Order: sequence, then C-alpha cells, then structure tokens
Amino acid sequence: MILQNQDIIQKIFSTGSAGFESCALEVFNYQYEHCTVYRQYCKLIQRPPEHTHTLSQIPFLPIQFFKTKKIGNDAGEAALIFESSGTTNSINSRHYVQDAGVYEQSFLSGFKKFYGNADQYCIIGLLPSYLERGHSSLVYMVNRLIAESKNEKSGFYLHDFKKLSLQLEENEKNGKPTLLIGVTYALLDFADQFEMKLKNTIIMETGGMKGRRKEITRSEVHDTLKQRLGVHEVHSEYGMTELLSQAYSNSNGIFTCPPWMKVLIRAEDDPFEILEANKLSGKYRAGAINIIDLANINSCSFIATDDVGKLYPNDSFEIIGRLDNSDIRGCGLMIL
Repeated sequence: MILQNQDIIQKIFSTGSAGFESCALEVFNYQYEHCTVYRQYCKLIQRPPEHTHTLSQIPFLPIQFFKTKKIGNDAGEAALIFESSGTTNSINSRHYVQDAGVYEQSFLSGFKKFYGNADQYCIIGLLPSYLERGHSSLVYMVNRLIAESKNEKSGFYLHDFKKLSLQLEENEKNGKPTLLIGVTYALLDFADQFEMKLKNTIIMETGGMKGRRKEITRSEVHDTLKQRLGVHEVHSEYGMTELLSQAYSNSNGIFTCPPWMKVLIRAEDDPFEILEANKLSGKYRAGAINIIDLANINSCSFIATDDVGKLYPNDSFEIIGRLDNSDIRGCGLMIL
C-alpha cells in the first residue's frame, strides 16, 4: 500500500518557479512525518519543521544514506528497486520506488519539456553495461521512451555497432529525427569505429567511463563525438539512481532542470551552508551540489550529492567534478 498525498503530487507537477519554495516546504513536512530515516536525520542535526521556514533551511540528506538505509515512506512497499552502478568493491545505492507512475510522469514530462513528444523520434539506446547488470533507472526510462516513440526501428543496441551505423544511415537518408542516448564509453567506442555525418540525429551522453577507457574531460568527449559523428553539439543527461527526475543539456555541459527539480550549491567545507545567489554572481563560485527533486515524494526529495558544480543566475548549472574521498560511481566515472 502506498500512502501518498495526491494533492501534493498534483502540485509538484503544476507548480512554477514562483511557487517552488512553498511546495518544497510542504513536501519537506510530509517527508519528515512519513520517512523515519529522514526524520531521524533532521532531529540529529536539530532541523525540525518548526525551525524550517525557507528553502535554504531544509535539511539535505547525504546521498550515502541510500547505500545503507531503505529510504522511503514508512507505510509503502517498493514497486521498483533501482540500483546504482559502481566498481566491483563499491557499495551500490538502492532507490525503493513505491509508485512507478510518479517516476514515469516525471521523466515523460521532463523529456517533453526539453525535446517534445517521444513519437517525433526514432529513439536508440546504447547502454550495454546498464542492460547487462539490470535494475537501472536509466534503462527503465529509455525503454519507456522507446515504447512511446512508436517506431519499429527504435530499440537498444548492445555491441552490434555495424547494425547501429546502418540504422543511423537509414534514418538520415529518410530524414527521420533520431535520438541516440548512450553511456559515454560506448558512444566513444562507436565513434572510433564509424565516422558519420549526422544531420538529423541528437547524440546524448549520460556520462560514465566505467573503467573501459582512459578518463578524459567532458569537453574532450564532446569534441571527439562532434568530429567523428559530424554533429554540431552533443547533448547530455544528468540523473542518478537516487532521483526520479533528470536535467538536460543541449550544449557545453550546461544543464537545465524541469520545474519540479532545483539545484542549490553548498560550501564544500560546511555541509549546512548554502551559497546564496549574491555570493555566486560574477565569480560563479563552485561548491557541492544539493538537489531538490520533488518527484521523490515517497522517498527523499532533498539530497546532498557528492558532485561539485557551479550554479548560474538562470538556475542552470554545470558539473565540474566530485568531492574528495567520495565513492566513484557509474555516472561519475568521467573526469569533468
């Protein structure tokens, strides 16, 4: 049984920027009441609801809790369990998703906001390692987008790069808009073997070398893909196992969130200090990334990640690295 507030869910996906703080505070109060792990953490750092009145005062749960605790609505059972990728000896995060419908509403609405309806595209997934290990939220999302595309040529490609190149050539010949979304090392492997001139294809990388290739910067990855595949820009997707929403970049690794997701920057030497906009303006000061994902209504919407980035005045952001001593995971194995 899932105990969830339908009024809050409706508000999450309809609230604009002007009402974001009010909605976030409502979600905070709801999760404080219904998620024992989050409530215990808030009490430990002395941040109960009666002392929390602004966005920057909301406690952000360290992302490591998803490795050792079951984060979720106390009364709910998991409909899906997503697990992060990682190295052989790492402890992977688990996200117990109690309502698949909320996840689907989030990623379908987010995709539509940035790219339009999925049925405009032939959608191709190049995610071999994620398909092989299972329990991937990214595979779940891409699989649903493939179904939504209603294109018989849409689908996943594991290691058959020749077949992939022929399909891309066919789509180009027919003028069919195509989205090729892939883990970074697989896109580079494909580009090494097949040089193309793609005019109707969006290349979207999801990050991740997974120890398959030498670590290089995101700009170097994009330059290589642009040169080898003939595209003007390389798009990027920013998501993780612990989130139910994604941010997207259409160039230069600068990401934009959907309206129900927001990034804040905290000081690297003080996990409770949120760097306000006036401290960021001009210098765009870097810090550790906190994410508010209101779609995480049945787990925790307020997560302190291990990523380091910069926040810009229009709420766009970029990832520039990871905190020292943080675990290396699949989505963070590329030096940024």
